[in-house]
Amino acid sequence: MTLPETIYAHARALPADLQREALDFIEYLERRYGVAPPATRAPDTAAFIARLAGSLSDDFPDDIDDVGLGPDAARETLE
Repeated sequence: MTLPETIYAHARALPADLQREALDFIEYLERRYGVAPPATRAPDTAAFIARLAGSLSDDFPDDIDDVGLGPDAARETLE
């Protein structure tokens, strides 16, 4: 197990308030030593869909068509 995995395992075992305190300490260390925090990426919709494509189980019904969905409801315009 790597050091980050060990830290993660210990942090998961802590209650939420102590997890927050541990995160505060890590952020303090980042500021003190000038280490940039890890970049958080915005969700990539295309990558999300690509990961899920083909992930439906074998028992998912593939015979659904427009007849089984019913009529579309008319909607008001936003103008």
